[in-house]
Amino acid sequence: MAADFPHDALVFTPDDVDLSRSPLAGQLDAETYVLGAFNPGMTRLPSGNLLLMVRVAEALRHPMRDQQIHAIRCDAGRYVLDAWPLSLVDTSDPRKFMMRGGGWKVMALTSLSWLLPVELDPSGTRVEAVHYDRAIAPRAAYQCYGVEDARISRVDGRYYMTTCSVSPERHCTTLYTSDDALDWQLEGIVLDHQNKDMLIFEGKVRDAFWAQTRPLGDLYFAYPPESEWRAGPSINLATSPDALHWKPLDSPGIRPHAKTMATARMGGGAPPVLTRVNGQEGWLTLWHGVEPSGVVGIYRTYWTLLDRDDPSRALATSDAALLEPAPALTEPLKEQMYLDDVVFTTGLADGGEHWVVASGEADLACRITHVPKRAIG
Repeated sequence: MAADFPHDALVFTPDDVDLSRSPLAGQLDAETYVLGAFNPGMTRLPSGNLLLMVRVAEALRHPMRDQQIHAIRCDAGRYVLDAWPLSLVDTSDPRKFMMRGGGWKVMALTSLSWLLPVELDPSGTRVEAVHYDRAIAPRAAYQCYGVEDARISRVDGRYYMTTCSVSPERHCTTLYTSDDALDWQLEGIVLDHQNKDMLIFEGKVRDAFWAQTRPLGDLYFAYPPESEWRAGPSINLATSPDALHWKPLDSPGIRPHAKTMATARMGGGAPPVLTRVNGQEGWLTLWHGVEPSGVVGIYRTYWTLLDRDDPSRALATSDAALLEPAPALTEPLKEQMYLDDVVFTTGLADGGEHWVVASGEADLACRITHVPKRAIG
């Protein structure tokens, strides 16, 4: 347990998933396993319990055979395997493979992700129930390679969940809504290709929905040499009258700072919540900064307080990471590790004197941390 936190532990791991109850069970002529149970969206249920919407990456145990590599795809409600010759792909990353040649990047996955609702006690420290009957699996053609990385917000008593939907058609953000956070209605695509980490604010600003977004691309234009900002993936803002139709805000959001490489790349973490930090009222947002290193980089969690009426304006922030990767937590799972140096925060709930923070640890398991409110400020 980290010395600064009263509670910091893994609450749900790959070993806790029963694949006999998976949406894929019995449909593939191949053995699968849980590559990761991680990046959980989190919200508080009407009962007071916490709900994690866990991303389960179900992977092929042996994706390569007969000089081919295979991927799982959902096709009109059933699951099938696609095969490519090994000579045409790069398999250096265990999570995916890249197609060789062509004028742009094309990839496929050796796993397919679906979402598993895991109910915790009010403190987030104990699993109360796992709702396999409420699992969210691919339904539409734009989800044929999986549904990933839920973020859940509650606005005016209704729950809104954004997810990444993956397919050859597009890598897009989709929206689900619910009255109780257990029965979800798919509303469809709300942001198009490669706009990830969409976080809807937990409350309206000037009677409008607001969200953080994170468009991705292979090209960014340079800031002037003397600028305090670094070019690259950043956190943008958008507004909507109905949570379905979004307009990007003209003003920029949170951008990488030139003075450090620790946040050279960034993206949203937990949906912003309205609170007070050092007497200032604003939207507390937790986000990830990525320091270039190795295959995926080092992921850490940072915080920023945004202005209540103009969330494009930061009131306070910290250059020091709030959460760091915690290798001691995943040590008992070391045989299942395929990445390290990653903490990816995806949920925030009020726990009284502390914040309950939900994160994915090492793209492997779900981590719950109680962060004292005094630690932010």
